[in-house]
Amino acid sequence: MYYDIYLVGVGGQGILTIGEIVAEAALKRDLPANFYPTKGMAQRGGFVKAQLRLGRDNVGPSIAEKGADLVIAMELSESLKALRYLKPDGDFVLYSSVWSPTAVMLGKAPYPTVEEVLAEIEKTGGKIIHVKPEGRPEFEGQPVPENVYVLGAACRYSSLGRFINPDEIRVTLENRWKKGVERNLYTFDAGMSSTL
Repeated sequence: MYYDIYLVGVGGQGILTIGEIVAEAALKRDLPANFYPTKGMAQRGGFVKAQLRLGRDNVGPSIAEKGADLVIAMELSESLKALRYLKPDGDFVLYSSVWSPTAVMLGKAPYPTVEEVLAEIEKTGGKIIHVKPEGRPEFEGQPVPENVYVLGAACRYSSLGRFINPDEIRVTLENRWKKGVERNLYTFDAGMSSTL
């Protein structure tokens, strides 16, 4: 059984960490995982993408157009760059945070609305899973990490939760950050229990 995930967002959102967590969880159950991050100019606010290919011992880094079972997009405008990779029956997780480029802030370039992006996702034929930033809770007075929150929502609402057991993600979170275990488990569970 094969499962391909395409991730996009901007630097500082933890895109690559999502891929690493899922890859670690897959490897712990002896499921082959090939992770291909592309950082580029990924200083805070720069475009970041990654491809995670599960279930194959040897596979190249490029997911074909209309080949991703799951797309996770962590920024509204950057999500448009991933549309062509989604299978017609795939899942598109959109976390509609906004990170306006300088040209947009200066009024020199347009920025898409949530409605415009959702309409474009709908054209792919995939299932839309819209995770709203305003629903992200706090832990001990601080907003929870976006990436772990969105990963929890993806495990609940997309096919990812049927491919990787959410309990395997929890174990990975427990082992990854010893000091932040309680916060990260709370964040993941908040994503799992979020409403769309």
